[in-house]
Amino acid sequence: MKNLSISPASASGAQLIDRFGRQLTYLRVSVTDKCDLRCSYCMPKGFNGFEEPENWLTFAEIERVVAAFGRLGVARVRLTGGEPLLRRNLPQLVERLASHAEIRDISLSTNATQLHKHAQALYQAGVSRINVSLDSLDKACMENITGRDSFASIMAGLQAGKQAGFKPIKLNMVVMDGVNEHEIPRMAEFCFNEGFILRLIEAMPMGSTGQNSQYRDIGPIRDQLVRQFDLIPAAEELGGGPARYWTRRDGQGTIGFISPISQHFCASCNRVRLAVDGTLYMCLGQDEQFALRPLLRAGISDAELEQAIREAIELKPERHEFATQRHKIIRFMSQTGG
Repeated sequence: MKNLSISPASASGAQLIDRFGRQLTYLRVSVTDKCDLRCSYCMPKGFNGFEEPENWLTFAEIERVVAAFGRLGVARVRLTGGEPLLRRNLPQLVERLASHAEIRDISLSTNATQLHKHAQALYQAGVSRINVSLDSLDKACMENITGRDSFASIMAGLQAGKQAGFKPIKLNMVVMDGVNEHEIPRMAEFCFNEGFILRLIEAMPMGSTGQNSQYRDIGPIRDQLVRQFDLIPAAEELGGGPARYWTRRDGQGTIGFISPISQHFCASCNRVRLAVDGTLYMCLGQDEQFALRPLLRAGISDAELEQAIREAIELKPERHEFATQRHKIIRFMSQTGG
């Protein structure tokens, strides 16, 4: 497993600083926009508007982009989708990315339905930690949210992840009013008992699915859990992302809170997203983007690629407008990369 004590700049001293003074150290890479689930807040049931495979970045192209970001100071890479485990031979890509010394942390976001097949190979290839989407411990509720009977395969994937050695394993629970908010204490106990980290996430209004989600402010939920489980603010960073973590005073569990609507974290945003078609998205809640695929396939040099990335970062907006313009972003979460 790689050392997770990550300096904000690469060994060469290169840095990516946007026009608002934020340093970019984290790249999320979507390897497919396809998914075997249809979560109600992410992708419409019956959706078939996926990117054509010939427009997907190849593993060699992804490696070039990630290596360029690494030379510019990015040390963390997260593989996402859609569902990334639907991309064939994913461990091979992980091995290629892990061969670059600048990339010191490779993680994976997954719905875990396929994880039991690939956990060991991914861990051995260089993935050190995973995030798993799990919005309910009730089988019927999960089927309603995901559009299929997915609960047993997800549970099998979680156990395979534990056995493979991923640490930490974080469970992402999108809190939806009237759907699953009543399950939060039970989910917390489940995570404490299994050694997982629970992360509660406010639903984001992306596309018609996200805009129709039953948004719930997680601030009051956090206050309730602090009292119920005797939580105190965590003393250590857990992954370099936007979650604010609290731990049990006895050290027997951790809960993270991601609140893009009620308490946004735009001032400290340290990431951009690379979609499967090679488009760099600067913000989930804005439209600024930069197409890298045409440049890659036109044969640009590594130096030109680094310059293109710097130009793209200049487009990064100061903040999203989820609270004030809920219907602004019409693309689905799966099209951007989770």
